[in-house]
Amino acid sequence: MRSVVPVAVLTLAVVIATPRLATAAMDDKVPNAQAIAALEVKASQASPREQCFIYAELVHEMIEYSTAQYAAGEFENAANTLKRVSGFAQKIHIAVSNDEKRLKNAQILLRHTAFRLNELLHASALEDRPLVEQTLASVNQVQTETMMQVFRK
Repeated sequence: MRSVVPVAVLTLAVVIATPRLATAAMDDKVPNAQAIAALEVKASQASPREQCFIYAELVHEMIEYSTAQYAAGEFENAANTLKRVSGFAQKIHIAVSNDEKRLKNAQILLRHTAFRLNELLHASALEDRPLVEQTLASVNQVQTETMMQVFRK
């Protein structure tokens, strides 16, 4: 009986920690401008069935890059990156109905991206918050659309 309790506690700890470790792995790598440009080209040249997921990857990478720019004190560059994210969120909106390949993965990635944007919102200065809120709203809208499309299938 004594050995069952530690095994149960260890199992519970692993189950609880696994999602956090998975999302932490997404955030470990800070993208650079070249990686974002390459992903942008890849998204524009992808087939319509794959564009939604690739644009979701691009939006996620751009949010991570913008967060790093804010942390480095590059506020103007970070704001420009956030402004570009809204345009790519619109492209996801257009591509949602065409994507059949990795729609669930795109939805999960967009949910994580919205979470990171919410963190950025709470850490940003007052003058930066309207732009972050606007970007968060567009990402939340697209994430909801992808979720609804996943449940329709």
